[in-house]
Formats: sequence, structure tokens, C-alpha cells
Amino acid sequence: MRLDKYLKTARILKRREAAKELALQKRIQVNGRVAKPSSEVEAGDEVILEFGNRLLEIRVLDTPKQASKEKAALMFEVLREEKKEIRDEA
Repeated sequence: MRLDKYLKTARILKRREAAKELALQKRIQVNGRVAKPSSEVEAGDEVILEFGNRLLEIRVLDTPKQASKEKAALMFEVLREEKKEIRDEA
């Protein structure tokens, strides 16, 4: 499944366009490599997203074409989640 579609289907991001933007800004990695929105993901892949002041690392467990809200939560497991401190350099 395409990375942008996966992130939307798994409800990690609300819109596919948001996933596309993050990928184009080189803020998503799949298995340690910078990913494009069209990168394919499959079960077992590890994905790292940097958005806002947050870092999220997940492992893909399933890639169904559609998922209910309940099933979306079973599509991945969170490996690490961090909030970055924003430094005021004034």
C-alpha cells in the first residue's frame, strides 16, 4: 500500500494530503530511508514521522484497503513517541 494512503487509512494523519506534504519535506522514513508519498509499505516495516514538535515511530502490522476506526488502531504498533522541546532563541 502507498505510504500516504496507509497513514490516512490507519488514522495516523487525518488527510492523505498531509502525509504527502510530510513526505515531500523529507520528514518520513521507512526502514531508515527517506520516503516518498508513493513508497510502498507492508507488514513489518518501521516508519518514523516528524510532525510539529512530535516524533512518532511505528511498526506496520497490517495494510488493508479500508479499516473502521477500531481496526485502524490494529494496523500499527507504536514503538516510540516523543515530544521535542521547542527552544525560544529570543
